[in-house]
Amino acid sequence: MAAQREWYEKDYYKVLGVSDDADAKAITKAYRKLARESHPDTHPGDAAAEERFKEVSGAYDVLGDDSKRKEYDEVRRLGPMSGYSGSPGGGQGGYNFNVGSDGLGDLLGQVFNRGRRGGGASAAAGPQRGADVEAVLTLDFLDAAHGITTTLHLTSDAQCSTCNGSGAKPGTQPKVCSQCGGRGVVDDNQGFFSFSSPCRACGGGGVIIEQACPTCRGTRVERRPREVQARIPAGVADGQKIRLKGRGAPGRNGGPTGDLIVECRVTPHPLFGRDGNNLVVRVPVTFAEAALGGEIDVPTLDGQRVTLRLRAGTQTGSRHRVKGKGLTTSKGTGDLIVSTDVQVPTHLSAEQRAAVEAFAAATTVSPRSGMPDSERKG
Repeated sequence: MAAQREWYEKDYYKVLGVSDDADAKAITKAYRKLARESHPDTHPGDAAAEERFKEVSGAYDVLGDDSKRKEYDEVRRLGPMSGYSGSPGGGQGGYNFNVGSDGLGDLLGQVFNRGRRGGGASAAAGPQRGADVEAVLTLDFLDAAHGITTTLHLTSDAQCSTCNGSGAKPGTQPKVCSQCGGRGVVDDNQGFFSFSSPCRACGGGGVIIEQACPTCRGTRVERRPREVQARIPAGVADGQKIRLKGRGAPGRNGGPTGDLIVECRVTPHPLFGRDGNNLVVRVPVTFAEAALGGEIDVPTLDGQRVTLRLRAGTQTGSRHRVKGKGLTTSKGTGDLIVSTDVQVPTHLSAEQRAAVEAFAAATTVSPRSGMPDSERKG
């Protein structure tokens, strides 16, 4: 296995909190403790914990394997300028130029058609993050406004329930690959050079499944219905996407679980609309209320009513603001914007007609008096 560039920079013993002469049992014990403490399932949505879990897994991937650990210790002892691979029989002096994704090893690997492509040989056997899963959730306007905890019913990849993710038939266990010794990679020595490539026997997984699980057929995952509890925050908008950490597809080789991305579809409200954090509502008013002014009752989203004072001469379409009666989100609380709609009656009683006629008779200025006459052509 070719030395990794980060080996010169990272102290994996310090990451696991053990001394550099710790035995395998102490290293495994330290890893299990740290993995439990930082596992994404224990800290959903905590990016720092997920990063810590990746760091701990990467350290154990090296120190938990005897051959990798010997190579790591040798590389750390000789320093970054040595170019030492640590692989037995690695040519004269055991040198390996495959020391990074952008190093000489990739260049030579391309010449011999053996370079590490698409993530490298070591990545094939290392922890791999699970895929993100997407889902659509339809919400009532009120639920979107106030927030809701709901259950999502999904059909997606999940850890196989029959083999618990081992890939092996119940009652059996995967065996360490004899070809690569569980490393997932094999070295191909070409005289002075040494190249690493994924083990063909195990496909880079480091283990051989002799009797595959009948449910997942050795893939360790199965596609099945599952339920996910999701907390949708207050004020979510139509089309907004919510990311639920660690609720996606399971990782491979101990890698973290992917995320669940929920796209929210909010159904319209029969009365209220939305403009950012503000709610908008159109309220009908009578001619008398608009002309004389006065107080009117206005509905709010919480079912209560507030009093709004109209000025005399209020026009159709005029906007009035009621503070603090909008939506509450992480960005604050909006207002209720009331738009008036002056109603013209379609049926008048005799008394109402007489009153309107009296008003018309008392009106001396036409609302159209300011309009210019049409230009005559002649």
